[in-house]
Amino acid sequence: MKTIVIGSGMSGLTAALYCAREGNQVTVFEQGGDIGGVTATMERDGFRWDIGPLNLEGFAPGEPAGRILSDLGVYGSIRLVREDRGASYPDFTITRPAEYKGPYWRRDELKKLFPDEAPGIDRYYRLFGRVSSLMRLAREAEWSYGIVKILRTARMYAALIPLLPKLKWSAARLTDRLFKSEKLKAVFTSMLADFVVRPSEFIGLGLPAINPETAYDRRIPFADGASGMSYHCVVDGCRTIVDAMAARLKELGGSIRISSPVTDIVVESGRVTGVKCGDEFIPADLIIASGGARETFFGLVGKEHLTAEYIERVETLPLMESVLMVQLGIDFDPAKYQDSALRYYIGTYAIEEAVDELRSGHYHRGRDGFLIYVPSWNSPGMAPSGMHAVTVYTVAPDRLDEGTWDERREELADELLAAAEKVMPGLREHAKVRVVLTPDDFRRITHLSRHAFGGFAPVMGREGVPHRTPVRGLYFIGAQSASGGGIGNVVQGARRAYAMIARDMR
Repeated sequence: MKTIVIGSGMSGLTAALYCAREGNQVTVFEQGGDIGGVTATMERDGFRWDIGPLNLEGFAPGEPAGRILSDLGVYGSIRLVREDRGASYPDFTITRPAEYKGPYWRRDELKKLFPDEAPGIDRYYRLFGRVSSLMRLAREAEWSYGIVKILRTARMYAALIPLLPKLKWSAARLTDRLFKSEKLKAVFTSMLADFVVRPSEFIGLGLPAINPETAYDRRIPFADGASGMSYHCVVDGCRTIVDAMAARLKELGGSIRISSPVTDIVVESGRVTGVKCGDEFIPADLIIASGGARETFFGLVGKEHLTAEYIERVETLPLMESVLMVQLGIDFDPAKYQDSALRYYIGTYAIEEAVDELRSGHYHRGRDGFLIYVPSWNSPGMAPSGMHAVTVYTVAPDRLDEGTWDERREELADELLAAAEKVMPGLREHAKVRVVLTPDDFRRITHLSRHAFGGFAPVMGREGVPHRTPVRGLYFIGAQSASGGGIGNVVQGARRAYAMIARDMR
Protein backbone atom coordinates (compact mmCIF):
# COMPACT_ATOMS: atom_id res chain seq x y z
CA MET A 1 0.00 0.00 0.00
CA LYS A 2 1.02 3.58 -0.53
CA THR A 3 1.49 4.83 3.02
CA ILE A 4 2.06 8.37 4.23
CA VAL A 5 3.28 9.06 7.76
CA ILE A 6 2.95 12.64 9.01
CA GLY A 7 5.71 13.54 11.45
CA SER A 8 9.23 12.14 11.87
CA GLY A 9 9.32 11.88 15.66
CA MET A 10 9.74 8.55 17.42
CA SER A 11 6.11 7.53 16.95
CA GLY A 12 6.10 8.41 13.26
CA LEU A 13 9.37 6.62 12.54
CA THR A 14 8.24 3.52 14.46
CA ALA A 15 5.01 3.32 12.48
CA ALA A 16 6.87 3.98 9.22
CA LEU A 17 9.32 1.16 9.91
CA TYR A 18 6.58 -1.36 10.68
CA CYS A 19 4.76 -0.41 7.49
CA ALA A 20 7.92 -0.52 5.35
CA ARG A 21 8.97 -3.85 6.82
CA GLU A 22 5.71 -5.35 5.55
CA GLY A 23 6.41 -4.13 2.01
CA ASN A 24 4.38 -0.91 1.95
CA GLN A 25 5.60 2.12 -0.01
CA VAL A 26 6.25 4.55 2.83
CA THR A 27 6.88 8.28 2.71
CA VAL A 28 7.32 10.31 5.89
CA PHE A 29 6.42 14.01 5.68
CA GLU A 30 8.19 16.29 8.14
CA GLN A 31 7.22 19.95 8.19
CA GLY A 32 10.40 21.03 10.00
CA GLY A 33 13.84 21.37 8.51
CA ASP A 34 15.13 18.25 10.29
CA ILE A 35 13.84 14.91 11.51
CA GLY A 36 13.12 13.77 15.06
CA GLY A 37 10.75 16.38 16.48
CA VAL A 38 11.63 16.89 20.15
CA THR A 39 13.70 13.69 20.12
CA ALA A 40 16.49 15.93 18.95
CA THR A 41 19.99 16.78 20.09
CA MET A 42 21.01 20.40 19.65
CA GLU A 43 24.61 21.57 19.24
CA ARG A 44 26.37 24.85 19.96
CA ASP A 45 30.12 25.56 20.02
CA GLY A 46 31.11 21.95 20.67
CA PHE A 47 28.43 21.28 23.31
CA ARG A 48 25.38 19.08 22.75
CA TRP A 49 22.15 18.67 24.70
CA ASP A 50 18.89 16.74 24.27
CA ILE A 51 15.79 18.93 24.18
CA GLY A 52 13.20 16.25 24.83
CA PRO A 53 13.59 12.94 26.67
CA LEU A 54 16.60 12.68 28.98
CA ASN A 55 16.31 9.38 30.85
CA LEU A 56 14.52 6.64 28.92
CA GLU A 57 12.40 3.96 30.57
CA GLY A 58 12.02 0.43 29.25
CA PHE A 59 14.80 0.36 26.63
CA ALA A 60 16.80 -2.56 28.00
CA PRO A 61 16.81 -5.85 26.05
CA GLY A 62 13.51 -7.61 26.70
CA GLU A 63 11.76 -4.45 27.91
CA PRO A 64 8.95 -2.97 25.77
CA ALA A 65 10.76 -0.18 23.88
CA GLY A 66 13.95 -2.24 23.67
CA ARG A 67 12.00 -5.13 22.14
CA ILE A 68 10.49 -2.83 19.54
CA LEU A 69 13.83 -1.37 18.48
CA SER A 70 15.23 -4.91 18.25
CA ASP A 71 12.18 -6.02 16.29
CA LEU A 72 12.76 -3.19 13.83
CA GLY A 73 16.47 -3.92 13.44
CA VAL A 74 17.87 -0.72 14.96
CA TYR A 75 18.82 -1.67 18.52
CA GLY A 76 22.38 -2.58 17.57
CA SER A 77 22.97 0.92 16.20
CA ILE A 78 22.55 2.75 19.52
CA ARG A 79 24.46 2.70 22.78
CA LEU A 80 22.79 3.04 26.18
CA VAL A 81 24.13 3.71 29.66
CA ARG A 82 22.15 2.61 32.70
CA GLU A 83 21.23 5.68 34.78
CA ASP A 84 19.04 6.66 37.71
CA ARG A 85 17.69 9.86 39.22
CA GLY A 86 18.11 11.48 42.55
CA ALA A 87 15.50 13.46 44.47
CA SER A 88 15.98 16.37 46.84
CA TYR A 89 13.19 17.98 48.87
CA PRO A 90 13.12 21.21 50.91
CA ASP A 91 14.02 19.40 54.18
CA PHE A 92 15.72 16.18 53.14
CA THR A 93 17.43 14.32 50.31
CA ILE A 94 17.07 10.70 49.22
CA THR A 95 20.38 9.55 47.76
CA ARG A 96 21.46 6.21 46.37
CA PRO A 97 23.69 4.59 49.04
CA ALA A 98 27.37 4.10 48.22
CA GLU A 99 27.02 0.37 48.93
CA TYR A 100 24.16 -1.47 47.23
CA LYS A 101 21.46 -2.37 49.77
CA GLY A 102 18.96 -4.20 47.58
CA PRO A 103 15.95 -3.04 45.55
CA TYR A 104 13.99 -1.59 48.48
CA TRP A 105 16.56 0.54 50.28
CA ARG A 106 14.32 3.59 49.79
CA ARG A 107 11.63 1.95 51.94
CA ASP A 108 14.12 1.60 54.80
CA GLU A 109 15.42 5.14 54.30
CA LEU A 110 11.90 6.57 54.41
CA LYS A 111 11.22 4.71 57.67
CA LYS A 112 14.27 6.41 59.19
CA LEU A 113 13.08 9.81 57.99
CA PHE A 114 9.46 9.20 59.01
CA PRO A 115 9.50 6.60 61.84
CA ASP A 116 5.87 7.24 62.81
CA GLU A 117 4.79 6.42 59.25
CA ALA A 118 6.40 2.96 59.12
CA PRO A 119 3.08 1.00 58.93
CA GLY A 120 1.86 3.13 56.01
CA ILE A 121 5.21 2.81 54.24
CA ASP A 122 5.02 -0.98 54.53
CA ARG A 123 1.46 -0.94 53.17
CA TYR A 124 2.56 1.20 50.23
CA TYR A 125 5.39 -1.17 49.33
CA ARG A 126 3.08 -4.19 49.49
CA LEU A 127 0.82 -2.36 47.07
CA PHE A 128 3.86 -1.41 44.98
CA GLY A 129 4.80 -5.07 44.64
CA ARG A 130 1.30 -6.10 43.54
CA VAL A 131 0.96 -3.29 40.99
CA SER A 132 4.46 -3.82 39.60
CA SER A 133 3.78 -7.54 39.17
CA LEU A 134 0.51 -6.72 37.41
CA MET A 135 2.30 -4.37 35.00
CA ARG A 136 4.93 -7.03 34.31
CA LEU A 137 2.22 -9.58 33.51
CA ALA A 138 0.52 -7.07 31.18
CA ARG A 139 3.80 -6.50 29.30
CA GLU A 140 4.39 -10.23 28.98
CA ALA A 141 0.84 -10.83 27.73
CA GLU A 142 1.17 -8.14 25.06
CA TRP A 143 4.20 -9.87 23.54
CA SER A 144 2.71 -13.36 23.72
CA TYR A 145 0.65 -15.35 21.22
CA GLY A 146 -1.83 -18.18 21.22
CA ILE A 147 -2.38 -20.21 24.35
CA VAL A 148 0.53 -18.47 26.13
CA LYS A 149 -1.18 -15.12 25.65
CA ILE A 150 -4.45 -16.50 26.98
CA LEU A 151 -2.77 -17.94 30.08
CA ARG A 152 -0.79 -14.77 30.82
CA THR A 153 -3.86 -12.61 30.33
CA ALA A 154 -5.76 -14.82 32.78
CA ARG A 155 -2.93 -14.45 35.32
CA MET A 156 -3.02 -10.69 34.80
CA TYR A 157 -6.73 -10.47 35.58
CA ALA A 158 -6.30 -12.74 38.59
CA ALA A 159 -3.61 -10.37 39.89
CA LEU A 160 -5.95 -7.42 39.33
CA ILE A 161 -8.79 -8.80 41.49
CA PRO A 162 -7.25 -7.84 44.90
CA LEU A 163 -6.67 -4.30 43.59
CA LEU A 164 -10.22 -3.70 42.38
CA PRO A 165 -11.42 -1.91 45.56
CA LYS A 166 -8.75 0.76 44.97
CA LEU A 167 -9.17 0.98 41.22
CA LYS A 168 -11.03 4.30 41.35
CA TRP A 169 -8.94 5.87 44.09
CA SER A 170 -7.00 9.00 43.21
CA ALA A 171 -3.36 9.45 44.19
CA ALA A 172 -4.48 11.99 46.80
CA ARG A 173 -6.94 9.54 48.35
CA LEU A 174 -4.41 6.72 48.36
CA THR A 175 -1.64 8.75 50.00
CA ASP A 176 -4.12 10.25 52.49
CA ARG A 177 -5.06 6.70 53.53
CA LEU A 178 -1.45 5.63 53.89
CA PHE A 179 0.34 8.66 55.33
CA LYS A 180 -0.23 11.63 57.64
CA SER A 181 2.85 13.64 56.67
CA GLU A 182 2.45 16.01 53.73
CA LYS A 183 6.19 15.67 53.16
CA LEU A 184 5.97 11.90 52.80
CA LYS A 185 2.96 12.21 50.48
CA ALA A 186 5.05 14.50 48.26
CA VAL A 187 7.77 11.85 47.95
CA PHE A 188 5.33 9.78 45.90
CA THR A 189 3.25 12.53 44.25
CA SER A 190 5.87 15.15 43.37
CA MET A 191 6.53 13.52 39.99
CA LEU A 192 2.97 14.50 39.06
CA ALA A 193 4.16 18.12 38.88
CA ASP A 194 6.18 17.02 35.82
CA PHE A 195 2.87 16.09 34.16
CA VAL A 196 1.13 19.16 35.63
CA VAL A 197 -1.57 16.85 37.00
CA ARG A 198 -3.09 17.18 40.47
CA PRO A 199 -2.78 14.23 42.88
CA SER A 200 -6.58 14.41 43.22
CA GLU A 201 -7.03 13.61 39.51
CA PHE A 202 -4.30 10.99 38.94
CA ILE A 203 -5.08 7.32 39.41
CA GLY A 204 -3.73 6.10 42.75
CA LEU A 205 -2.60 2.71 41.43
CA GLY A 206 -0.47 4.64 38.93
CA LEU A 207 1.91 5.89 41.63
CA PRO A 208 4.13 2.76 41.49
CA ALA A 209 4.46 3.27 37.72
CA ILE A 210 5.88 6.78 38.11
CA ASN A 211 7.99 5.83 41.17
CA PRO A 212 9.72 2.59 40.15
CA GLU A 213 12.57 1.71 42.48
CA THR A 214 14.84 1.14 39.46
CA ALA A 215 14.57 4.87 38.72
CA TYR A 216 16.43 5.62 41.95
CA ASP A 217 19.18 2.99 41.80
CA ARG A 218 20.71 1.79 38.55
CA ARG A 219 22.22 -1.22 40.32
CA ILE A 220 18.83 -2.93 40.72
CA PRO A 221 18.74 -5.77 38.17
CA PHE A 222 16.31 -4.77 35.43
CA ALA A 223 15.26 -8.41 35.26
CA ASP A 224 13.64 -7.74 38.65
CA GLY A 225 10.33 -6.65 37.12
CA ALA A 226 8.80 -6.27 40.58
CA SER A 227 10.94 -3.15 41.05
CA GLY A 228 10.05 -1.54 37.72
CA MET A 229 11.69 -1.18 34.33
CA SER A 230 15.20 0.15 33.92
CA TYR A 231 16.28 3.65 32.89
CA HIS A 232 18.97 4.56 30.39
CA CYS A 233 20.65 7.58 28.84
CA VAL A 234 21.52 7.43 25.15
CA VAL A 235 25.21 7.82 24.45
CA ASP A 236 25.76 10.93 22.27
CA GLY A 237 22.13 11.97 22.64
CA CYS A 238 18.69 10.77 21.59
CA ARG A 239 19.30 11.95 18.04
CA THR A 240 21.31 8.75 17.51
CA ILE A 241 18.09 6.71 17.84
CA VAL A 242 16.34 8.91 15.28
CA ASP A 243 19.27 8.62 12.86
CA ALA A 244 19.36 4.83 13.26
CA MET A 245 15.63 4.56 12.56
CA ALA A 246 15.86 6.85 9.53
CA ALA A 247 18.75 4.80 8.12
CA ARG A 248 16.80 1.58 8.64
CA LEU A 249 13.77 3.09 6.90
CA LYS A 250 15.93 3.93 3.89
CA GLU A 251 17.22 0.33 3.83
CA LEU A 252 13.59 -0.86 3.66
CA GLY A 253 12.83 1.42 0.72
CA GLY A 254 11.07 4.19 2.63
CA SER A 255 11.79 7.89 2.27
CA ILE A 256 11.56 11.07 4.35
CA ARG A 257 10.66 14.49 3.01
CA ILE A 258 11.78 17.32 5.29
CA SER A 259 10.52 20.91 5.07
CA SER A 260 7.35 19.43 3.60
CA PRO A 261 4.32 20.49 5.68
CA VAL A 262 1.13 18.60 4.90
CA THR A 263 -1.55 21.25 4.35
CA ASP A 264 -4.55 18.97 3.87
CA ILE A 265 -5.55 15.35 4.44
CA VAL A 266 -7.88 14.63 1.53
CA VAL A 267 -11.01 12.65 2.38
CA GLU A 268 -13.50 11.36 -0.18
CA SER A 269 -16.60 9.32 0.71
CA GLY A 270 -15.32 8.77 4.23
CA ARG A 271 -11.90 7.45 3.19
CA VAL A 272 -8.50 9.08 2.83
CA THR A 273 -7.20 9.39 -0.71
CA GLY A 274 -3.98 11.28 -0.06
CA VAL A 275 -2.51 14.52 1.21
CA LYS A 276 -1.71 17.94 -0.14
CA CYS A 277 1.70 19.45 0.40
CA GLY A 278 1.29 22.99 -0.86
CA ASP A 279 -0.11 22.66 -4.38
CA GLU A 280 1.07 19.06 -4.73
CA PHE A 281 -1.35 16.16 -4.25
CA ILE A 282 0.21 12.86 -3.14
CA PRO A 283 -2.14 9.84 -3.28
CA ALA A 284 -2.17 7.32 -0.43
CA ASP A 285 -4.07 4.23 0.69
CA LEU A 286 -3.09 4.69 4.33
CA ILE A 287 -2.22 7.79 6.38
CA ILE A 288 -0.75 7.68 9.87
CA ALA A 289 -0.61 11.10 11.50
CA SER A 290 1.32 12.12 14.61
CA GLY A 291 1.55 15.47 16.36
CA GLY A 292 -1.16 17.74 17.72
CA ALA A 293 -4.71 16.42 17.80
CA ARG A 294 -6.37 19.78 17.08
CA GLU A 295 -3.87 20.62 14.37
CA THR A 296 -4.43 17.24 12.70
CA PHE A 297 -8.19 16.85 12.93
CA PHE A 298 -9.45 20.43 12.82
CA GLY A 299 -6.68 21.84 10.64
CA LEU A 300 -5.90 19.04 8.16
CA VAL A 301 -8.99 16.79 8.17
CA GLY A 302 -11.96 19.02 8.99
CA LYS A 303 -14.77 18.49 11.49
CA GLU A 304 -17.20 17.61 8.71
CA HIS A 305 -15.42 14.24 8.36
CA LEU A 306 -15.51 13.39 12.07
CA THR A 307 -18.16 12.07 14.43
CA ALA A 308 -19.48 14.24 17.25
CA GLU A 309 -17.93 11.87 19.78
CA TYR A 310 -14.50 12.09 18.16
CA ILE A 311 -14.69 15.88 17.96
CA GLU A 312 -15.47 16.01 21.66
CA ARG A 313 -12.48 13.76 22.46
CA VAL A 314 -10.19 16.15 20.60
CA GLU A 315 -11.74 19.30 22.06
CA THR A 316 -11.65 18.09 25.67
CA LEU A 317 -8.23 16.40 25.53
CA PRO A 318 -6.33 17.35 28.73
CA LEU A 319 -2.80 18.46 27.90
CA MET A 320 0.29 18.96 30.00
CA GLU A 321 1.99 22.34 30.19
CA SER A 322 5.35 23.33 28.74
CA VAL A 323 8.89 23.82 30.10
CA LEU A 324 11.53 26.48 30.44
CA MET A 325 14.87 24.90 29.55
CA VAL A 326 18.34 26.40 29.81
CA GLN A 327 21.24 24.58 28.13
CA LEU A 328 24.69 25.43 29.47
CA GLY A 329 28.26 24.65 28.50
CA ILE A 330 30.37 25.03 31.65
CA ASP A 331 34.12 24.86 32.30
CA PHE A 332 34.02 22.87 35.56
CA ASP A 333 32.95 19.41 36.69
CA PRO A 334 29.79 19.66 38.85
CA ALA A 335 30.29 16.16 40.31
CA LYS A 336 30.94 17.51 43.79
CA TYR A 337 27.44 19.01 43.86
CA GLN A 338 25.39 16.16 42.35
CA ASP A 339 25.87 12.40 42.67
CA SER A 340 23.94 11.27 39.60
CA ALA A 341 23.65 12.64 36.08
CA LEU A 342 20.02 13.57 36.69
CA ARG A 343 18.46 14.94 39.86
CA TYR A 344 15.10 16.46 40.68
CA TYR A 345 15.08 19.35 43.15
CA ILE A 346 11.52 19.58 44.47
CA GLY A 347 10.85 22.94 46.08
CA THR A 348 7.34 22.49 47.46
CA TYR A 349 5.24 19.87 49.19
CA ALA A 350 1.98 21.48 48.01
CA ILE A 351 1.77 19.67 44.67
CA GLU A 352 -1.96 20.28 44.18
CA GLU A 353 -1.58 24.05 44.58
CA ALA A 354 1.55 24.17 42.42
CA VAL A 355 -0.29 22.49 39.55
CA ASP A 356 -3.21 24.92 39.85
CA GLU A 357 -0.81 27.86 39.66
CA LEU A 358 0.86 26.52 36.53
CA ARG A 359 -2.44 25.91 34.80
CA SER A 360 -3.49 29.49 35.51
CA GLY A 361 -0.39 30.81 33.73
CA HIS A 362 1.45 31.74 36.90
CA TYR A 363 5.13 30.75 36.65
CA HIS A 364 6.87 29.75 39.89
CA ARG A 365 10.27 31.18 38.85
CA GLY A 366 12.02 27.96 39.84
CA ARG A 367 10.87 28.07 43.46
CA ASP A 368 8.61 25.02 43.12
CA GLY A 369 11.41 22.92 41.69
CA PHE A 370 13.61 22.09 38.72
CA LEU A 371 15.80 19.36 37.27
CA ILE A 372 19.56 19.36 36.57
CA TYR A 373 20.99 16.90 34.06
CA VAL A 374 24.64 16.51 33.08
CA PRO A 375 24.67 14.50 29.81
CA SER A 376 28.45 14.74 29.35
CA TRP A 377 29.03 12.45 32.33
CA ASN A 378 27.71 9.48 30.36
CA SER A 379 28.57 10.93 26.93
CA PRO A 380 31.93 12.76 27.13
CA GLY A 381 31.62 13.64 23.44
CA MET A 382 28.75 16.02 24.25
CA ALA A 383 31.21 18.62 25.58
CA PRO A 384 34.77 19.73 24.74
CA SER A 385 37.56 18.19 26.81
CA GLY A 386 37.56 19.44 30.39
CA MET A 387 34.07 20.93 30.08
CA HIS A 388 30.52 19.72 30.64
CA ALA A 389 27.09 20.09 29.09
CA VAL A 390 24.34 20.86 31.60
CA THR A 391 20.57 21.06 31.20
CA VAL A 392 18.44 22.92 33.73
CA TYR A 393 14.70 22.85 33.19
CA THR A 394 11.41 23.22 34.98
CA VAL A 395 7.74 22.86 34.12
CA ALA A 396 6.22 26.14 33.03
CA PRO A 397 2.87 27.38 31.68
CA ASP A 398 2.49 27.39 27.92
CA ARG A 399 1.52 31.06 28.18
CA LEU A 400 2.27 33.48 30.99
CA ASP A 401 -0.35 35.42 32.89
CA GLU A 402 1.91 38.49 32.66
CA GLY A 403 3.83 39.27 29.46
CA THR A 404 5.15 36.74 26.95
CA TRP A 405 7.97 34.23 27.08
CA ASP A 406 9.80 35.94 24.24
CA GLU A 407 9.72 39.22 26.14
CA ARG A 408 10.83 37.72 29.45
CA ARG A 409 13.07 34.85 28.29
CA GLU A 410 16.40 36.12 29.69
CA GLU A 411 14.87 37.47 32.92
CA LEU A 412 13.12 34.20 33.75
CA ALA A 413 16.02 32.03 32.58
CA ASP A 414 18.30 34.00 34.90
CA GLU A 415 15.93 33.42 37.82
CA LEU A 416 15.85 29.69 37.10
CA LEU A 417 19.65 29.55 37.08
CA ALA A 418 19.77 31.54 40.31
CA ALA A 419 17.56 28.86 41.90
CA ALA A 420 19.78 26.10 40.46
CA GLU A 421 22.92 27.80 41.78
CA LYS A 422 21.69 27.22 45.33
CA VAL A 423 22.59 23.56 44.78
CA MET A 424 25.19 23.90 42.00
CA PRO A 425 27.10 27.18 42.46
CA GLY A 426 28.84 28.91 39.58
CA LEU A 427 26.59 27.90 36.71
CA ARG A 428 26.23 31.41 35.33
CA GLU A 429 29.76 32.57 36.06
CA HIS A 430 31.32 29.52 34.42
CA ALA A 431 28.92 29.23 31.47
CA LYS A 432 30.80 29.42 28.18
CA VAL A 433 27.58 28.78 26.24
CA ARG A 434 23.98 29.47 27.21
CA VAL A 435 20.91 28.57 25.15
CA VAL A 436 17.42 29.35 26.44
CA LEU A 437 14.37 27.45 25.21
CA THR A 438 11.00 28.84 26.29
CA PRO A 439 7.47 27.54 25.62
CA ASP A 440 7.38 30.00 22.69
CA ASP A 441 10.44 28.25 21.23
CA PHE A 442 8.97 24.81 21.77
CA ARG A 443 5.76 25.89 20.03
CA ARG A 444 7.83 26.89 17.01
CA ILE A 445 9.87 23.66 17.11
CA THR A 446 6.80 21.43 17.35
CA HIS A 447 4.53 23.54 15.10
CA LEU A 448 1.79 23.42 17.73
CA SER A 449 -0.54 26.24 18.73
CA ARG A 450 -0.22 25.06 22.33
CA HIS A 451 2.87 23.30 23.58
CA ALA A 452 2.48 20.34 25.94
CA PHE A 453 5.89 18.94 26.83
CA GLY A 454 4.64 15.42 27.49
CA GLY A 455 1.49 15.55 25.37
CA PHE A 456 -1.70 14.06 26.84
CA ALA A 457 -2.06 14.66 30.60
CA PRO A 458 -2.86 11.41 32.50
CA VAL A 459 -6.09 12.47 34.21
CA MET A 460 -8.35 9.79 35.72
CA GLY A 461 -11.26 8.84 33.50
CA ARG A 462 -9.75 10.56 30.47
CA GLU A 463 -7.99 9.00 27.51
CA GLY A 464 -5.89 10.24 24.65
CA VAL A 465 -7.35 10.53 21.16
CA PRO A 466 -7.98 7.00 19.77
CA HIS A 467 -5.59 5.57 17.18
CA ARG A 468 -8.47 4.52 14.94
CA THR A 469 -10.31 7.56 13.54
CA PRO A 470 -13.77 7.88 11.95
CA VAL A 471 -12.06 8.28 8.57
CA ARG A 472 -11.19 4.98 6.90
CA GLY A 473 -7.49 4.64 6.26
CA LEU A 474 -6.53 7.39 8.76
CA TYR A 475 -4.86 6.59 12.10
CA PHE A 476 -3.50 8.84 14.83
CA ILE A 477 -0.39 8.23 16.96
CA GLY A 478 1.98 10.20 19.19
CA ALA A 479 1.95 11.86 22.59
CA GLN A 480 -1.60 13.21 22.25
CA SER A 481 -3.00 9.84 21.19
CA ALA A 482 -4.16 6.88 23.26
CA SER A 483 -0.53 5.91 23.88
CA GLY A 484 0.12 8.95 26.06
CA GLY A 485 3.41 10.83 26.30
CA GLY A 486 6.97 9.69 26.85
CA ILE A 487 9.27 8.18 24.25
CA GLY A 488 8.64 4.62 25.45
CA ASN A 489 4.88 5.08 25.37
CA VAL A 490 4.72 6.61 21.89
CA VAL A 491 6.92 3.85 20.47
CA GLN A 492 4.67 1.19 22.00
CA GLY A 493 1.58 3.09 20.85
CA ALA A 494 2.83 3.17 17.28
CA ARG A 495 3.36 -0.59 17.37
CA ARG A 496 -0.17 -1.13 18.73
CA ALA A 497 -1.59 1.19 16.09
CA TYR A 498 0.18 -0.77 13.35
CA ALA A 499 -1.24 -4.05 14.74
CA MET A 500 -4.67 -2.40 14.61
CA ILE A 501 -4.07 -1.32 11.00
CA ALA A 502 -2.99 -4.83 10.03
CA ARG A 503 -6.21 -6.27 11.47
CA ASP A 504 -8.37 -3.60 9.81
CA MET A 505 -6.77 -4.17 6.42
CA ARG A 506 -7.32 -7.93 6.37
